[in-house]
Amino acid sequence: MNLKYLTLFSGLLGFVVVALGAWTRLADAGLGCPDWPGCYGFVTIPVNPEDIEIANSRYPETPYEVAKAIPEVVHRYFAATLGLFIIGIFLAVRKNPTCTKNMKLLAGFLVFWVIMQGTFGYLTVSLKLWPQVVTTHLMSGFLTTVIIWLLYFKVKDLEDPGRIPWSFNPDITRLINLSLVVVSIQIFLGAWTSTNYASISCADLPLCRGQLLPPADFISGFNFLQTIGPNYLGGQLSDEARVAIHLTHRFGSIVVTLVLLSLIFSLYKNQLLKVAVGLSGALALQISLGISNVIFSLPLLIAVGHNLGGLLLITYLAILRFRE
Repeated sequence: MNLKYLTLFSGLLGFVVVALGAWTRLADAGLGCPDWPGCYGFVTIPVNPEDIEIANSRYPETPYEVAKAIPEVVHRYFAATLGLFIIGIFLAVRKNPTCTKNMKLLAGFLVFWVIMQGTFGYLTVSLKLWPQVVTTHLMSGFLTTVIIWLLYFKVKDLEDPGRIPWSFNPDITRLINLSLVVVSIQIFLGAWTSTNYASISCADLPLCRGQLLPPADFISGFNFLQTIGPNYLGGQLSDEARVAIHLTHRFGSIVVTLVLLSLIFSLYKNQLLKVAVGLSGALALQISLGISNVIFSLPLLIAVGHNLGGLLLITYLAILRFRE
């Protein structure tokens, strides 16, 4: 397969894998298979009554639920497929004499990182959804997808030597750098909110439980040394700790919006209209999805879309910063 199309397809598949991971997490199916890489000792999911009986006998503390096993297994197989495509990208980049040293380093790091992703996937199950691991797993999936898209645009530029670079001025570059930092922190906060089951801790807008600052335990909410417990499904934090996490994510969204609006204004002022419009659309979409999550009490499709919106934003910013 042509390298440009290989990276394009892999980049799209990266979005699918992130969506499936979000679906698995939000459907409380993260332990739909209590073992890894199999599912109750099977290559796929148990289907007939005899296999289900065997599955339950192997893991009596985790009764088999087909509705939770399906998202988990589907996510694993799509992630494994993406891993194979990443190996293909690495080999294709190494063989392509026109690829730069930077592209070869990116491709090599990508292979290393997808191996790390597999390790985080294993730890997610073996450590029973420990938030630190689940959050890291989600964020590393974002990074994997971002790198694939960077490679796609770098390959695309090799085939179009007549493309005029953006040549951002220092002020815009600084704003892009700041945007990357605040969006990355906000993605972490969103992942931490989700993995600690704090997404619906505030069910009203713009206040939280009718107050600007309701009782909240920030120390417990951001205790990254919290113990695993027998099983983290459903979460173990107090109500006030979850409120603290949710509030921090909300306040973070305000900071992100202000920083990105500053970047959009600077892009527009410097006649980079297409870039400004693209970023404006991604930001507006993400804000709409975030508000909808609260108003409609975290419907699955909108919550998954909110994950993809964050991925779209960070990917867009990374391409602006590192494409040239």
